[in-house]
Order: sequence, then C-alpha cells, then structure tokens
Amino acid sequence: MDATVIATSLPMIATDLHESPIALKLALTSYLVSLAVFIPVSGWMADRFGSRTIFRAAIAVFMGGSILCGLSDSLAAFVVARFLQGMGGAMMVPVGRMVILRSVTKTELVQALNYLTIPALIGPIIGPPLGGLITTYLNWRWIFFINIPISVLGIWLATRFIDELRSERPPPLDWPGFLLSAFGLSLTMLGLATTGRHLVSTRVSTGCLVTGALTLGLYYWHARRAEHPLLRLELFKVQTFRVGVLGGSLFRMGIGALPFLLPLFLQLGFGLTPFQSGVLTCTGAAGSMCMKTLSRKILKRFGFRTVLVSNLAIASASLMAIALFTAQTSHLAIAATLLAGGVFRSLQFTSLNAISYADIDHADVSQASSIASAVQQLSLGMGVTVGAFALQASSALQGHATLVASDFRPAFVLIGLLSFSSMRFLRQLPETAGAEISGRAA
Repeated sequence: MDATVIATSLPMIATDLHESPIALKLALTSYLVSLAVFIPVSGWMADRFGSRTIFRAAIAVFMGGSILCGLSDSLAAFVVARFLQGMGGAMMVPVGRMVILRSVTKTELVQALNYLTIPALIGPIIGPPLGGLITTYLNWRWIFFINIPISVLGIWLATRFIDELRSERPPPLDWPGFLLSAFGLSLTMLGLATTGRHLVSTRVSTGCLVTGALTLGLYYWHARRAEHPLLRLELFKVQTFRVGVLGGSLFRMGIGALPFLLPLFLQLGFGLTPFQSGVLTCTGAAGSMCMKTLSRKILKRFGFRTVLVSNLAIASASLMAIALFTAQTSHLAIAATLLAGGVFRSLQFTSLNAISYADIDHADVSQASSIASAVQQLSLGMGVTVGAFALQASSALQGHATLVASDFRPAFVLIGLLSFSSMRFLRQLPETAGAEISGRAA
C-alpha cells in the first residue's frame, strides 16, 4: 500500500516542498535503491539472527522512516527518509518468499506464488484511492502517519505467528562484497536519478554514475574469487533463471515507470484530482488480482514459452495504449484499458517469477531469491528514471515550460517499447522450459 499511495500524491507533495513533480522521482528511486542495496544481506541476517527477529526489526525501521517522511520539509530530507523506509522494506521482502520456496514442490510453485501475491495486491488496490482521498481532503503527510498503527499491528502479528527460523551454521557475511555492491548499486542509481540538476549538479551525477559502474565491476571481480560471495553470479548460467531475471528486468523497467507517469498524466495532463486519479489507477491492480486465479491453468495449457512470448506483446501494447488517452476520453474507457493492462501484466509477472526458479536447487533458493529480488527492485527504479528522462526530453523538445498532456505520450510509447525489448531473451527459452512447474510434463 505504501509503495502505491505515494505516487498519487506526488504532485501535491512537490507543490508543498516547492519542487518540480519530476524531481520527486528521487523519492521513488531512493526507496527502490535502498531495497536493492539491503535485500541481498537480509537473507543472511534472517539465517543468522532469526526470521521473526529480523521481520519485527524491519517493521520498526520502516515505521521510523514513515514518521520522518511525514515530518520532512525539504526534498533532501524526504529522499533520506524514503531511503530509511526502503531499509525496512528490504529486510521484510525475502522472508516470506524464501519460506515459500523452501516449503513447496515445484509442481506447487505457481500456485504458492499466487497465494503469496494475491493478498499483497490488496495494497495497490487500496493505495491509490486512499492516497488521493487523504491528499485531496486532509494532508499528504497523513499517508505516512497511517503506517504507524499498521506497523504496530504488524509487529504484534509477527510476534504471534512467525517462527524464529534460523540456520544452524550460516556462512560468514561477505563484508567486502556487501560494501562493494551497496556502494556500486546506490551510486549508480543515484547518478541516474539526479541527472537533470535535481538535488545535485550534473558533474556530481556523472561522477556517481562512473564511480558506481566501476564499483560494480570490482564486485564482479570479487565475487568470482570469494569463497562465500554475497551474490553468487554463477547462477546466471542456469538458462531459465537468466531469462526470468535478466529478460524480466527489461519488462519490469517499462512497468516500473507506470506508477510515476500515470498519476502525473491524469492530474497534470487532464486536471483530475488526486482522488479521481487514484480511483482510476487502482483498476490495474484489480486486473492483476483477477488474473492470479487463472495463471496456473493458462501456463498448464500453453506452457511458459508460448505464454511469455505472446503475452509480452499484449502487455507492452497496453502500456502504449495509454498514450491515446485525451481529456475527452471517458473515465470508463480509461478504467477498462488499465484493467485489461493489469490482467496481462500480472500474467507476465507470474510467469517470469515462476520460470526463474524452475531449475534452481533447494540449496540455492536463498541466493537465487536475493539476486532476483535485488535485480527486480533495480529494474523498477531504473524504470522511474527512464520514464522521467523521456518526460523531460518530450517537454523540452515541444518547448513547454510546464508539463502538459502531449509531453506524456512519447514517454508511454517508449516504456512500452522498452518492455517489449525483453522478447530477445524470452525467445531463447525451449518449448519444454518449466514443464515440471507448469504441469505440462504430466
């Protein structure tokens, strides 16, 4: 809910902080960067200190970040507070997924992932209209303060229902690998997000990009020589994992720009209130929830390769179709388009998540989950950056001092094409890929 509630409120937050709405991409990106940095180490922390201890600590950190977000009076303070929120979110993410992956057979994997995902989709349905309602009729700061009672309830529920699972002999933490990956990932994403003279100068942005890329190169060199690397990159030799994670990252980049671009398009382009915008954007999440109940049957009938390749074209086209919206387009037509797009994007996400673990041994699940989670969050953060670049370039080329509806249309076309570019990876899959988990092997 927190991840989607903020997007609807970005224009109002930008006005209150005296910043451009595009500059608020830093608030989205800093959260995703924090996830990408701390997700790899969270699995080790759960093994070392216990799943219940880490989960409760994560909720507490997230609550602290939420309070600081609500008290922020500048863009810099808001970005730092969102980064702290991301630290808490990063420690929560892998716990449930790793428990699921270690507990079910491969034939149950698709259904188990759906059970894990369907409740979480309630958040994207509630988030946009709730954020719009609070922003329109109260104050945007309350979208963060409502996390306080939710977090307190979460800590109590974790204490009651989550077992204190831990590894008897966890490997030592790869501190050099953690530091290299943390600095490399954060500097790279920070450089991308600040390009355009938001918060720092162009020289600083370029320096972050170059330094981050070099640091990631050092991590690659380190990981090939370390006995217990933080992220075991040799897992990318598994074809289904490589296609699901790397190929899926291109699709997620396109989708990652949507929560940033769509609310701005509806509010700044068409003059809708945050509440009206939130009600419309939540229909995509409703479509995602509908598809979760059907994805297993579809994969069993057609197989992973056919579904991933054919559905990619439809899901990418649904992104580009948003560019056709005008101020005269009925709200019913907008909602129907977003609902249909959510259906096809959900099927693609479910298929990519499942195929990534099709050939991963149980002993490697923790590593595979950490790598996949980190790459997914980086992709979503990169999507926000790409969407903002496209919006800035479109506005500048058209000579507009402020954002108007026509500035957004090239951006939606670009993110649709970016999503479609994952076709190059998906077509590498053999027809029998993932047959055991889809049920076609039987």
